[in-house]
Amino acid sequence: MKINSAVKLGTVATFAAVLLAACGSSSSSSSESSKQTLNWMESSALPSMDSSTATDVVSGETMNNTGEGLLRIGKNSSIHPGVAKDYKVSKDGKTYTFNLRKSNWSNGDKVTAKDFVYAWQRTVNPKTASQYAYMYAPVKNANAIINKKKAVSTLGVKAVGDYKVVVTLTRATSYFPSLVASPMFFPQNESVVQKYGKKYATNAQDNVYNGPFKLTYWTGTSDNWSMSKNTKYWNAKNVKLKKINFKTMKDPQTALSQYQSGKLDATYLSGQQPKNYKNSKEYVERKSASTFYIELNEKKDSMMKNKKARQALSMAINRDQFVNKVLQDGSTVSTGVVSTGLVENKGKDFNTDAAVPSATSYNLKKAKQLWKEALKETGRSNYSLTLTADDTPAGKNSAEFIQSQWAKLGNIKVTNSNLPFKTRLARSQSGDFDAVISAWGADFPDPISFLSLFTSGNSYNNGRWSSKAYDKDVAAATGKDANNTTARWNDLVNAQKTILNEQGIIPIYQQGKAQLVKSKVQGLVYFPTGANWDFSKAYIK
Repeated sequence: MKINSAVKLGTVATFAAVLLAACGSSSSSSSESSKQTLNWMESSALPSMDSSTATDVVSGETMNNTGEGLLRIGKNSSIHPGVAKDYKVSKDGKTYTFNLRKSNWSNGDKVTAKDFVYAWQRTVNPKTASQYAYMYAPVKNANAIINKKKAVSTLGVKAVGDYKVVVTLTRATSYFPSLVASPMFFPQNESVVQKYGKKYATNAQDNVYNGPFKLTYWTGTSDNWSMSKNTKYWNAKNVKLKKINFKTMKDPQTALSQYQSGKLDATYLSGQQPKNYKNSKEYVERKSASTFYIELNEKKDSMMKNKKARQALSMAINRDQFVNKVLQDGSTVSTGVVSTGLVENKGKDFNTDAAVPSATSYNLKKAKQLWKEALKETGRSNYSLTLTADDTPAGKNSAEFIQSQWAKLGNIKVTNSNLPFKTRLARSQSGDFDAVISAWGADFPDPISFLSLFTSGNSYNNGRWSSKAYDKDVAAATGKDANNTTARWNDLVNAQKTILNEQGIIPIYQQGKAQLVKSKVQGLVYFPTGANWDFSKAYIK
């Protein structure tokens, strides 16, 4: 999941949430009062509400609370019922049968099995141009449909009556329950999509919602948006908040002032703020399964195709100094593409097995030597590039730090370009950059959530780095070795080692988020993968 470098929400498990439940015995009279309004800070505007095409974490967080899939994910990646009250898996792991509960859309329409079939087919349809279509790879015929070799109607999902969804997979996929909990697998109301056409999901009104909340204010371009309790939601009686106001705050000092004055109930901290508030009872550090990294455009410029140039740019960055002196928010130095703590095998973290220390360590002397050799090998005496990042304080700080680090290489000129989040995403996707600071948050707790991004031709592989060995290992992990735990683990370990040895991307840090939250805000559910937040259990004490 794409992450904004200021909010730094993350990111790839899913956008999913936890099963709604009662908030306990706490102050029921207060929780049911008109005071149940939460004012929440975001550092970038909401780009999209179309679950087939949205790719960023702000959209995911919002859809996660206004929509619901077959299943929901909670703390520690636990799986809970969603629209499906239960499900069964065949012995060979290839067939899932989901039995749906009776539930409704916010306009009163029934949520049926056909809504899932329609949504899934719409997402994999090449005409939709969904960047998340590749996530459907385990579903029968999905890849053939994406590659225009089979009809959309052949996708391995069917409705049996109104309340049963049967899914056929090409192969058993252990993380499939986590996939169906994410927004790109959410249902869509076909009549609503067709009614609004190109306007569908471009504002609050031209959409319908089946989750705990419904979007009530969003123009499609507004910096602020609001959602209110969805009374049509099947578990509405256990949703305590009446309204959530999201406010885009790019200036951390302004956000802090609004928090202190009571206009915000939570705010993210940056710069010196975390250090200043670490002793506050309202201070919280959140760990996220997300990695920030630099992509180098190998298609645009031959210099970035030079392995020594890529390695030099990586080795020139003092990551320890960056996370400890600049960020100071609980972030840690990345030891790989995959975030540390995401998954273990036989008690060992993935990055313990798959680390390549030279790819994420600081060695300025070696970096200068490699840079000099790269210039000579490409017939240059000097080199200029533009480093693109978000226009947020965190984005600007990151770009300025890296610019200063690269300047030490000599014979290089780095110009920074800080753009609005939505613009930066568009430039990245179109290949209109030299080097760009990107980020990804795991959509589900498996290394493939990161590693699948950088296969040849993947829509998220913005730098167009390519390796046959890498592609082969990822294909094996998702294909012939999918049900062999040891072989699959080794495939993924080898894949990460390949991209790190080749410096296909430059990992910088694993995100931490420093936050202040008012003590009156109770029941917040945070999880490190996906969209991070589920507000369905939250209430104001």
